[in-house]
Amino acid sequence: MLSLTIRDIETKLAMIHDEQDEFIIECEKDTRKGVQVLVQRWKRKKAEEKALEQQFKEMTQYETHLYHKGFKRIAGVDEVGRGPLAGPVVAAAVILPQDAYLPGINDSKKLSENKREELFEQITECATSIGIGIIPAKVIDDVNIYQATKQAMKQALLGLSEKPDHLLVDAMKIPINIPQTSIIKGDAKSISIAASSIIAKVTRDRLMVRLGHDYPQYGFEKHMGYGTAYHLDALKKYGVTSEHRRSFAPIRELIEVK
Repeated sequence: MLSLTIRDIETKLAMIHDEQDEFIIECEKDTRKGVQVLVQRWKRKKAEEKALEQQFKEMTQYETHLYHKGFKRIAGVDEVGRGPLAGPVVAAAVILPQDAYLPGINDSKKLSENKREELFEQITECATSIGIGIIPAKVIDDVNIYQATKQAMKQALLGLSEKPDHLLVDAMKIPINIPQTSIIKGDAKSISIAASSIIAKVTRDRLMVRLGHDYPQYGFEKHMGYGTAYHLDALKKYGVTSEHRRSFAPIRELIEVK
C-alpha cells in the first residue's frame, strides 16, 4: 500500500463500488492523512448514492404497482406555469421504460437549475416518448387557467408517439379516455410525474428566456413571468404586452386603471 501514491489510490478508489473490497480495507489501515481523507470522501459519496437509490426506489411504487397489474406504457403528466402573470402554461407527458434509472429525480421545484438541465437531458435520452403542450396567455384569458392547464395536459398526451395505457397525473383529472391516477404532490412521489415536471419546467424556462430577448425591459429570463417586484415595476413603467395574462388580478387592475 505504501508503494502507492495518494494520486494512485484516488484513481483506484474511483473504480471501486463495494464497501467490502479488500482495497478499501487496506486504505482504512493506511495512516497517511491524505489516504484517510480519500477514504472518507469515498464513503460519503457511496452514502449519497445509496440515499438517491432508496429515494428512486420509493418513487417507483406507483409505476411498479401498475406494471404488476399488467399496464406497460405509463405516462406521467405534469404542468408548470399556472401562477405567473405572463407566458404560457406548459405541460409534459413522459413515458419511461420499465428499467429506467434516474437517481436524483424529484419535483422540478426542489432541484437546482443545473440539476434540472442535467436530468432533462437524461430523461430525453431515456424516455420512450415525450409530449409537450403549450397554451398561450390569450387562451388562458379566454378559458381560465384551470381549463388551460387541462388543455395543455391533453395536448401533451396527444403529442406522444405511442398511446399510454395508464396515466399518473399530478393532482388533476384530464378529460381524455385513458385510465388515470391523480396523485397529490405526485411530482415528488412518482418518477414518471417527476420526469414530466422537469421536462415541462425546463421547456417553459427556455421559452421565457426567449421572451426575455424579445422584451428585454421586463426581465422575463429572471423571474419567468412571476409577479416579482421587478416585474410589477416594469409593468407600471412599460405597460402590458401580448404575453401577459390580462385576466390575472395585477394585470387586470392595471388595465382598468387606464
